[in-house]
Formats: sequence, structure tokens, C-alpha cells
Amino acid sequence: MSRPNDLARLLAELDAEADLPHRHLWLIHLLEWVRGDRDSVPGATARLQLFLDAVEARPELRARLQAWWAQLVDTVDITTLLADFGFAPRTAFVSELAARLRTKWLPGTPDTIDASELFVLAVPHEFDAQWMAALDEAQLNRLAALLVPPGEESGLSLWRHALLNAITYCAGQILSTGFAPELRLRMSEEAREAQPFHALIRDVESLRVEVLHALRTPDRLNEAAQRLRERLEACRAATATVYTHFEDNGISVGLVFRLRQLRERIVRVRLLLDCLLSPKPALAAARLMSSLVQVGQERRSLRALFASNSSLVAAKVAERSAETGEHYITRTPAEYRSMVHKAAGGGLVIAFTTLIKFGLYALALSAFWAGFWAGVNYAVSFVLVQLLHFTVATKQPAMTAPAMAAKLKELGSGDAIESFVDEITHLVRSQVAAVLGNVLVVMPVVLGIALLMLHTLGTPPISEKQALHVLESLHLLGPSVFFAAFTGVLLFASSIIAGWTENWFVLARMDSAIQYNPRITRLLGTARAARWAHFLRENISGFAANISLGFMLGLVPVIATFFGLGLDVRHVTLSAGQIAAACATLGMEVLHQPGFWWAAATLPLLGAFNVGVSFYLAFNLAMRARNVSGVERSRIYAAIRARLRSAPLSFFRPERARAA
Repeated sequence: MSRPNDLARLLAELDAEADLPHRHLWLIHLLEWVRGDRDSVPGATARLQLFLDAVEARPELRARLQAWWAQLVDTVDITTLLADFGFAPRTAFVSELAARLRTKWLPGTPDTIDASELFVLAVPHEFDAQWMAALDEAQLNRLAALLVPPGEESGLSLWRHALLNAITYCAGQILSTGFAPELRLRMSEEAREAQPFHALIRDVESLRVEVLHALRTPDRLNEAAQRLRERLEACRAATATVYTHFEDNGISVGLVFRLRQLRERIVRVRLLLDCLLSPKPALAAARLMSSLVQVGQERRSLRALFASNSSLVAAKVAERSAETGEHYITRTPAEYRSMVHKAAGGGLVIAFTTLIKFGLYALALSAFWAGFWAGVNYAVSFVLVQLLHFTVATKQPAMTAPAMAAKLKELGSGDAIESFVDEITHLVRSQVAAVLGNVLVVMPVVLGIALLMLHTLGTPPISEKQALHVLESLHLLGPSVFFAAFTGVLLFASSIIAGWTENWFVLARMDSAIQYNPRITRLLGTARAARWAHFLRENISGFAANISLGFMLGLVPVIATFFGLGLDVRHVTLSAGQIAAACATLGMEVLHQPGFWWAAATLPLLGAFNVGVSFYLAFNLAMRARNVSGVERSRIYAAIRARLRSAPLSFFRPERARAA
């Protein structure tokens, strides 16, 4: 590829009288030749040098190239490339997602007068930005001289007009976005009073006037440019105050997208302004084109779209989860005992959940309805645990992980790392207490109720066949550990749903609507409406997490079976209750069955994988959302290992208070 004879063929095909698509195809083929195999920037610049030498050596070829260039600039609207390339046609997240999908799936055509569409076809690779940026001023000046006949100012004048038009169009978009009520009403009071957007177009028009008279009034041109830069900075500062509103009132992906678009428009105007005022227009134009190639790469990336516009929402989810997670970390013996008591209460509720689950099995419902009513059973039980202020161990990691990630920002010294390790020991100890509190209560309660049913009704809650199936399904050498890890993913997903739901509740100001809306206050009364508003504000996150988790535990296995995935769930507390029910059916003989001991040995691993996977996923999300960086992880790991060697029991029981 990219041999000298390829250049000869390209030069022979140069025809200014060809139709529009073939003129554009010639440009695409030329840049393909310059690009080569995309493995060497010097090679690309050297090929461009060969092209310049070949055209300069043949006057008739130079004339054909200039005629071709004149046709190109007359028919293609470059303003769309300078002003709109890289921006969504409408300032909305969904429309931008649809546009990027269309770009990925639908091929483009060179039969266009839109410079943006032609640009994407001509320079589609990130490598193009690299070789463009590597061009030196001498090469660029030679290229400009070949395209525009010497002594003519028309080329430079057209370029200036295109830059001015692009600045005007960008300023209009900035103005319309800044005046949008959903943004304007969320700005700070000082920003609204300053009215930075009102004079933006006037400053742009002042710049246009001075550019046209730049040779006579260079000082006034610089003053006009400086006024525009200051106006843009004022607009940027005003929109930045919207993020402060988000901190207190929730985040909308759509609004974040509009803010990012506005900020990038401001950056684009600054780039265009620098290019317009540069004393080296050819070099500035090449640098601008190189930056637009990178914009094009970003424009086609779905991952970049989701990452840039969901980061603030992820941060808010992590922040709200961190506030909740602090309540699940015990640091004193009294808090530890309180956690055990709460976990015991949770185990008591889950004991009845387990028995109801077996009752639903006895109804022999179809797969979907069996999963649905199992989900209802789980959801009601988890919500009841929440309302009774009990706890289920596996619900904690997704909440405590963001709290731990928040503390990583405070690391910087040896003492800070030791303090963080202290928090790790508190967290592990809290998880151990919660799991033990759940399991050590759910098993005897289920066993007691099952034996009571056996003596009063003459039949246990499950048959012998079901009991053997329970033990077999929980066998240590089976897939139970993998299913426990998958359950950890569902636990993490429920925490994300909880964070999004709470963010939506706050963003929509539902608590205020419930408390003050006339129709609601007429229905409930003022005092009751206020109580409901406060109650939902405090509990909406927990309701979303518990209800979503319950239905996922019930329905995901059914859906997975429908698609032939063979996935199931293993929740340590529910599994412990199932083993107890199986023991009640099989009697004392169960102690002589290997299946019982294999299933019992599985329980610690179920708890570890439920807790560990959920914590890992939530911790990584919180780390990314908070942009935690520069943490010396090796020092943290070394400190944890040292603590395990010096005080291993601190991970399992609280230290006793020292006497004064």
C-alpha cells in the first residue's frame, strides 16, 4: 500500500470537472494514500511531501488542483464542520445516542455538501489527528500556496468568514441553551442577576466588525477578542453553578448532557477564536483540523457518551449510598451488639420467608408465576425487615463500599492508612456479625417451626424428596458458589436501582409535592401529607432496593431458564433456612448423610461470595465516581496483612473498652 505509482494514479485521476461524489472520492483516496498503513507518522508526512513535490513540479497539475479546490470550497459548507461537528443536533441524551447508533450502523456517502459528513469519510481514524499535528509550518504554507494562487487573498478571506460564521452559530447555541428554563432556574441567584448570556451575541458582532477592519485597528480587534473571551468565561461560570444545585436536588442525565454540550461549545468558540487571530493561519488551521479528528472519534463512541454523562449520576448514587452505609459499620462493642440484635431480627423474618417459599412450591404454579410470587414473598420480607429496623447481612456491602471509597480520598500519610485499615476491620467485623446473626437465628427458628408442624399436623413443610433436593442443590462441589457470586451481582444491582430511584425522587421534588400539592393535602390532610412526605423521603431508597432485589431473586432464575442460561440464586440466609427445613424432614439421620455436611460447608462460602462480590462491584463504582486516584494500594494491602498477623481477632470481634 502507498507506493509511488499509487500517487501517479491519483494525480492522473484529479479532475475538477468531475461530478460531486467523484471529486470527494478523489480527496478520500488521496488521504488514504497519505495515511498508508497507519503505522508511522513520519511516513505519512513524507508521503504528503511527495505529493507537494509532484504537484509543484508540474504547472498543469497545479492548475488542476487549484480548480478542484475552488470547486470544493464553492460547493461544500465548511461552517457545519467548524461549528456543529461533534455536537448533537438536539441537546438531549437520547437523541445523541440515536445519532451515534446511526453513525455506527449506517454507511456514509461522499455525495454531500455537508463538510462534517465528508470529514468523517476522509479522516476516519485517530491516526489522522497524529500526522496532521506533526506537519510543520513550511509544509502547510506550501500546501496553502498550491491550493490558492499566489497574490490572491480570497482563500484567507473565505477562511476568516467561515471562522466568524462558525463562532456566530456556536454563540447562538450557547445562548439558547443558557436561556433554557431547566438550566436557568437551576443557576445560582448571583449568576442569574449577572445575566452573562445577554450580551454574548453583541460581543460576537463586535468581533466581526473589528476582524473586517483588522489592518486598521489591531488594538481594537484584540480588545474585542478579549471581551468575548471574558464573556465566554462568565457564561461557563454561570452554568457551573447548576452543578451545585445538583448536589442538593438530584441529578438528571439529560441536564448533565446539556451542560456538557454547552461547555464544549464554549471550548469550540475559544479554539475558533484562537485560530482566527493566529499570525500563522495555515498552522492554526492544521491544529484545528487535528483536534476535530479527535472530536470525531469521541463523537462515534457510545462508551464515551455513557461514561461522560453518567459519571455525575454514579457519583450521586455512591454519595447517597455512602451516607446510608455509615450506619452499617460498627466501631464499638455496643454498636457490634446492636448489629447482632438487628441481624437476629432479620433472621427471624427470613425464617418465615423460607417457609412461605416452600408453601408456594406446594401450589405447583407455572414457572413464571412461581417466580413472581416468590419475588413478592422476598420483597415483602425485605421491606418488613427495613420497617422493623432489622438487617439482612447481604444488603450491607453495596452500601458500605461507597462509604469506604469516600475515605480513600483522605489517605496521604501512614497514620491515614492505618486509620483506613481500622475501618476495614470494622467493616469485616460488622459483616461477620450480621451474617452470623442472620444464620444462627434463621436455622433454629425454621427447624423449630418445621418440627412443630410435624408434631401438630403430622407432616413437615417439605417432602423427603424436596429435602434431599435442597441438600443436593447446595452441595459444595456443585455450582452453588458460582450462583452465590451471581447473587452478589443482583445485590449490587439493587443498590444501583435504589440510588437512581432516590435521585429521581429528589430531582422531581416528590417529597415537596406530596407535602404541599392541594389535591394530595385534601385527600390526606396537611399533617398526614407531611408525615408521608418525610417517611417516603427517608425510606424510598430502601423500598427500591428491597423490592427490586426481591423480584430479581424470584424472577431472574425463571428468565434465565427460559433463555437456557441455567442461572440460579444462592442467598446465604435463605439457604441456611432451607437446610434447616430439610433437617426437620430427614430427622436425626441427616447427620449421617454426607450431603448435609457438604451443604453445611457451603454456607460460609455463600456468605463470603454474596458479600464479597457485592462489595467489590460497589467499591469499584464508588472509586470511579469519586475519581479517587494516587492511592498507594500496595501500602494499603501491606498494612492489612500486617494487621492480620498482629491482631487477627480484630476482624471478627470488637476490642473491649479500656479502663480509664
